[in-house]
Amino acid sequence: QVQLVESGGGLVQPGGSLRLSCAASGIIFSSFVMGWYRQAPGKQREFVAHITTRGTTNYADSVKGRFTISRDNAKNTVYLQMNSLKPEDTAVYYCSPSSLYWGQGTQVTVSS
Repeated sequence: QVQLVESGGGLVQPGGSLRLSCAASGIIFSSFVMGWYRQAPGKQREFVAHITTRGTTNYADSVKGRFTISRDNAKNTVYLQMNSLKPEDTAVYYCSPSSLYWGQGTQVTVSS
């Protein structure tokens, strides 16, 4: 049974930082491209970033230079360091192995 548990979300002021974590189980974690996605109210889920099995990263233009994705295969965990947060980053954030499975997500709210 695949489980994805996202954590680290919360309320932060504009310009602040958060670090999201996603712990995976039930998959051979090191074999998957791991991605972060987000869904804002009233909008479709969108790609944020992904990291390949070799550690190559790719980012949406909207977060490039502010967000950093990383992975720890020994801990079956993928991270998303989010800096210089903006109100438009407010969304539920999800991690996913190759867009095959989804967790419950973690809420990120950027507001003063």
